This record gives sequence, C-alpha cells and structure tokens, in this order.
Amino acid sequence: MLQPFSIAIHGGAGTIDRRLMTPELEQAYREALAQSVLAGHAVLVNGGSAVDATVAAVTVMEDSPLFNAGKGSVLTHEETVEMDACVMDGKNLDAGAVTLIRHIKNPIQLARDVMQKSPHAMLAGEGAETFAFKECGYDYTEQDYFFTERRYNELQIMKKTGGVALSEARYPDEKKHGTVGAVALDKNGNLAAATSTGGLTNKRWGRVGDTPIVGGGNYARNGNVAVSATGMGELLMRCTVAGDIAGRMQYSDASIEKACRDVIHGDFLALGGEGGVIAIDANGKVNFELNCAGMYRATVDEHGKARVAIFADEELQVLGF
Repeated sequence: MLQPFSIAIHGGAGTIDRRLMTPELEQAYREALAQSVLAGHAVLVNGGSAVDATVAAVTVMEDSPLFNAGKGSVLTHEETVEMDACVMDGKNLDAGAVTLIRHIKNPIQLARDVMQKSPHAMLAGEGAETFAFKECGYDYTEQDYFFTERRYNELQIMKKTGGVALSEARYPDEKKHGTVGAVALDKNGNLAAATSTGGLTNKRWGRVGDTPIVGGGNYARNGNVAVSATGMGELLMRCTVAGDIAGRMQYSDASIEKACRDVIHGDFLALGGEGGVIAIDANGKVNFELNCAGMYRATVDEHGKARVAIFADEELQVLGF
C-alpha cells in the first residue's frame, strides 16, 4: 500500500538579521530553497526513493553559491575547501559519509555511493577521493570551482580575529551556520536524511563537524524519524542531537514536535548551542525546530507548491514558479 510522502529541507541556521538582508538576496534564497525542495519532491512524485529525493534536493543547494556546501563552501585557514556529507537510509539503517573532501563537486552524491557501493560507512580525505575517481568514475574538480569572492572575504576577516566562524557573524549580508540538509518519506514508507557542509570558515587541522557523524547531524530510521541538523557542529556532536531526537521518539513515544523541541532547547542550548533541525516522522509529518533568529527552510504542500521560510518568526509561505 502506498504511503503519503513528504520532504523538507534546510539551508543553514543562525542569527539571520532582516536588517542586513537585502530584498534581492532574500528573494534569491527563497527561490533557491524552492528549487531544492521541488527537485526532491519530483523524485517522490515519480515513485523514487527517499534516499534519492534527499540527495536530489541537497545537490541543488550544493550547486548554489548561496549555501555553505559544494560550490558555496567556506574556506579553510589554508584557503582551500574541505567538505563533509552524510546520507542515511531508514529502511535498513545503511549510511554513507565522507569527510575532508576537496575535489568532488557534489559530496552528497559521493556519500550515497559510499553507502551503496562500498562495504564502509565513512571514507575520509584522499581515500574517499580515490574511491570516487577509481571505483565510481567521478570527475576531478579543481579547487577554483569552489572559490567565491564572498567566502574569501569572510576568511580574511576571520584570520584577522584569529578565530573560526561558528557563524558568519562578521559578514554583512547574513549570519548563519552553514549546513544544508533534506529529510524525506517516500511512497513505500521509507525515511531518509541527507546533510552536506563546507564546515567552518578558517578551520584548521582537518577539523570535522557533526554533518558526517551518524546520530550527530544526520539520522533516519523507518517507522521512527529522519533528522538533519544545522548549527554548532561540535555541540551537535557532543549532544548527539539527531540520534537523541530519534531515541526519544522510539523509546519514550515522544511526538516529533516534543522530541525536537526538548533536544534543541535542552542540553544543546544550555551548553551554548545555536541551530536547528528538520525532521519527518513515519506518517510524513514535517517539523522544523530552531533556537535562533532564523533557519533557511522549505517543504511542499498538498498542492505541490513549495512553502518557504527564513526567519524564526515567520510562517512558511507558498512560493510559486
């Protein structure tokens, strides 16, 4: 029997200030979010898997310079990109993750291939790229592809302060934690989650955040929930945010709303964590939870229209094409 299907996405969260967001930039974000969620929705409409739907949605955001993933990734201290991604299939708890990726255009697609075409759950750095090139036929992408003037300027600001940008708090057009993600329920009742990021501006020493960590920033289990998180990666890992939400729903019968709220406003916030999650339960109910001023987010209504929001105090609004 076919189940209801649904999808939700996020493009990062944090201190997103209306006063610093130009109308043109805000519209560009809304349109990119709509394009992403509709790409994933199209897969579901045509009977595709939740895994493929989430990867399709995240790929759109990786290809956009607006988001801190793929093309728009922030720069490390050495002025390179190092990207992380994770995909999880709730049907059988399969997962694939990659970290410290430098020459793959779409890390989320490689994460899916790690899950589906390798015996491992996570591959890192040079080994992950060897797998991509030699086993999966990926093209080598030069670092120049990922370079944007905006990210370079952010890096110079961070170098002057000597810190890393847990949020883009010193960049004038928006302040956010840079991660993108998608969660979906397909017609066969399968849940999936996919998350991708460029990490932190000015990060050093091969830093890895929560995104590629199963149960940290990404998790999916059929009959339970799919979760993708965004925010302060170190705290999302320490609080095992995605796994905690799933555990509360599985073992204490918490609703998706209560589980997400209690985790995002619980220890994560008490320890200084800022960010949010998107989640879908086994019935296709979508939930967005955040403890900050905004989170780029979208879903699709029953009429197939994208519903988009950015700021914490706004409702999802239909954005048509």
